[in-house]
Amino acid sequence: MDEQAGLPNLHFVLVHGVCHGAWCWYKIRCLMEKSGHKVTCLDLKSAGIDQSNPNTILTFDEYNAPPLTRFLSNLPDNEKVILVGHGAGGLSLTDAIHRFARKIRMAIYVAANMLKHGSDQDIKDGDPDVSEYGEVADLEYGMGLDQPPTSIIINEEFQKRLLYHMSPKEDTILASMLLRPGPVRALKGARFEGGKDADSVPRIYIKTLHDQMLKPMKQEQMIKRWQPCQVLVLESDHSPFFSTPSLLLDLISKGAAASF
Repeated sequence: MDEQAGLPNLHFVLVHGVCHGAWCWYKIRCLMEKSGHKVTCLDLKSAGIDQSNPNTILTFDEYNAPPLTRFLSNLPDNEKVILVGHGAGGLSLTDAIHRFARKIRMAIYVAANMLKHGSDQDIKDGDPDVSEYGEVADLEYGMGLDQPPTSIIINEEFQKRLLYHMSPKEDTILASMLLRPGPVRALKGARFEGGKDADSVPRIYIKTLHDQMLKPMKQEQMIKRWQPCQVLVLESDHSPFFSTPSLLLDLISKGAAASF
């Protein structure tokens, strides 16, 4: 049992956001495993140790399906997991809800894109607005300059300001060494529909109140458009797995308790 939250031992699947990888969850995984939980951290296509070229990943299925869809497909029918997604990892959670609702006990969105369908209005609500900072990212045009960009990464000079301004220096340095370009064209193409059991999966949203990347106003717009069963708040930057790991785990545990 998790003494902190009175939970039975659970299986958590942690899904990273764009440019990150399974590595970003190292603090949370350690805390969860100390509490007796099973933890799976996945690298999506071209992230972490997956060596795929992000400029060749042009659809969301290509980005998401091999790691997460395969994992859930192979999960025994009698086992349910709790999905936790950060940033653009929320897109992967929503896709999973539509495809594998019966295998998901709960989906917890942490400063994440929570878009019900991926419609144009959904995209507008969830697209980070950092225009006040000017050009903050490097884009690559793998299909040619006359085509939309294929990958993106935040410039190192803006990483701490936008992603980690409340995080320890050692974590910001680690991130600067491990961040990789994300397949932006694939993410822009994410759409969700047809999952007849999708609304049966409880959803929790954890708002990050000092987020400079996905600002609280943007998070609130998504919450209003597709209301979760619970909204929790955290005094953190965009990356609470670095800046406030213990508090983040407390909220994840609190949310998970609502699934019983």
